[in-house]
Amino acid sequence: MFKAFDISASALTMQKLRMDVIAQNIANAQTTRTDTDQPYRRKIVVVEENRFNKSFSQYLAESGVEFSGSGVKASRIAEDPSPFKMVYDPGHPDANEEGYVLMPNVDTVREMVDMISATRSYEANVTAFNASKNMAMKALEIGR
Repeated sequence: MFKAFDISASALTMQKLRMDVIAQNIANAQTTRTDTDQPYRRKIVVVEENRFNKSFSQYLAESGVEFSGSGVKASRIAEDPSPFKMVYDPGHPDANEEGYVLMPNVDTVREMVDMISATRSYEANVTAFNASKNMAMKALEIGR
């Protein structure tokens, strides 16, 4: 039963990070120059299975209760290798001799779709967490 809490909590943490990275991408959609003198490069959260470390599940294992469960974790934040966009804007300070500006590889529409997806996933995990909590509460009421 407690495995559900750990799985939902790990998913909530990962989806929050995903929303933060998407917000950073949207905020930098017009950034033409970074520390490397290149446009901002879109970031992506890479997700993998998480074998639980020290948490309530570890407490259960130390108590002799058998537990095997997994959730998710962000293994790293990678840069999207897709090419930058070339936009004609001769008045821009970063324009080349032909008047083209190298723009970030951030598509705002795609980022908004990803944000909606992350938000819905977050909401689904909150619902799953609350359902697990309600089941635990009902189980405790059985003994009354």
